[in-house]
Amino acid sequence: MENILVFFLPACRDESVIDFAELGSSSSSSATSAIVLTHAIKIDNPNGPGPVLELFSEMTLAARKGSMGIIVRYLLMLAAVSFLAVATALPSQYSDFKLEDYNFTDVITRDVCIVGGGSTGTYAAIRLLDLRKSVVVVEHKDRLGGHTQTYTDPQTGHTVEIGVMEFHNLDIVKNYFKRFNIPLVLANSSSPGVTSYVDLRTGKEVAGYVPPDPTEALVRYAAQLTKYPYLETGFNLTYPVPEDLLLPFGDFVTKYSLQGLVQLLNDYAQGFGDFLKHSTLYVFKLLGSDVIRDFQIGFLTTARHDNSELYEKATAELGQDVLLKSYIVAMDRDAAGAYAKVVVKTPDGLKLILARKIILTIPPKLQNLVGWDLSSNESSLFSQFRNSAYYTSLLRHTGIPDNISVVNVAADTPYNLPVLPGVYQINTTTVPGLHAVLFGSDQWLPDAQVQADIISTISRLGTAGTLPTTTPYFAIFSSHTPYELTVPAKAIKNGFYKELYGLQGQRRTYYTGAAFHTHDSSLLWQFTETLLPLVVA
Repeated sequence: MENILVFFLPACRDESVIDFAELGSSSSSSATSAIVLTHAIKIDNPNGPGPVLELFSEMTLAARKGSMGIIVRYLLMLAAVSFLAVATALPSQYSDFKLEDYNFTDVITRDVCIVGGGSTGTYAAIRLLDLRKSVVVVEHKDRLGGHTQTYTDPQTGHTVEIGVMEFHNLDIVKNYFKRFNIPLVLANSSSPGVTSYVDLRTGKEVAGYVPPDPTEALVRYAAQLTKYPYLETGFNLTYPVPEDLLLPFGDFVTKYSLQGLVQLLNDYAQGFGDFLKHSTLYVFKLLGSDVIRDFQIGFLTTARHDNSELYEKATAELGQDVLLKSYIVAMDRDAAGAYAKVVVKTPDGLKLILARKIILTIPPKLQNLVGWDLSSNESSLFSQFRNSAYYTSLLRHTGIPDNISVVNVAADTPYNLPVLPGVYQINTTTVPGLHAVLFGSDQWLPDAQVQADIISTISRLGTAGTLPTTTPYFAIFSSHTPYELTVPAKAIKNGFYKELYGLQGQRRTYYTGAAFHTHDSSLLWQFTETLLPLVVA
């Protein structure tokens, strides 16, 4: 019979993993499982303002029976510390929501509270204003825009995008930018200068490597994609789910002779981890029919080379309806009366939001939803999400010539795909002496580890004699993690997305964002439009 021990540990930082060695002896036939749940306060988290409640319910540790001894006592001490931290950190109004506990100016009454000020949250806020609804946006960063991030070189004034680069050639995109008087132009997809194909594990160029022509494979892929038109608007799956959608994409490539497409997908799927292991469903969501159309007619980008201008102007229009550097600490979506109640920690103290509706746009991972009054069904669904990790940066003083880009291709892997975690590409920019570096992983990594890996990768280029290098430094570094959210094929087959979409409208809450459709700003704006009639009803 198995015994269960449950402990609470202080969390270290977002998506940290406490790694324990196997405990005790494996010789015994019986076992004890220690389930470790981190549930504690972290002070002065560099990734967010002030104290942050973090809950990593996915973190479990199975320890074989043996002498638990000192480790058990240590865990129990940490549990006590965690309990005291939680008990002393939360004032009474976190749970009782009494209006008399707040100053009049700290009570915000709105039609809609939008959680997350990324691409989707910002779009929802602006469109709801246009529909004459009052809104408030809660965003933990110090800016709106999410994955859209523009770096301005202080010396030249030139801009470099280190997040969202391009937009679909769609009327919804043109109208949105037109609303803010931001002109658009066709994006230039060509790569300036010279490209070196290097196995960045060794720093050596892969002799004779030439990227395959994807044209014929793309035609075959598009033919398969037409079987599932419903994927263009969300995860509106048919049941039983077609077996091809559940296949690991690597198997789907073999089945339909799509080998020539894999490197193109590798370029387009950066941040998705090992996409050959993902269910084909997720690749179809990423590389859909409108993306293929835009390959032909061209994507759009901003004429002033500043994608963040959209969010700066949106921030100005929203004004005091945006709470930056803020996060939710408590919520009651089932409150009596017309309003859900949301307590938010802001740089100016606690605010109580009274909202008729709530729109969640952030990745619905449990550690992002501390303070939410999750139902058992919501918790069960959200806990199934896995995620990849994506990091972007700009480096100075690499020593690499300004006209040379480096693409990571492995000499000994299927389709020459790079081994992750690792650098995808080192790209030229319009700023002399500045290179863009893109890094991916199948799971979260500490920023410091990623940065060290990037520096080591550049050093190997010099050590191998492939390119001249020096010791670089970061002009800017950004984590876009958690990135792609997926669930196993078995969960998809068993109706995960039917249940997930069943949450829409329950408990005054509506859901949008990449987890509910795809990692694509333009297509998420379309998806959000389909929700707005329900929100304003």
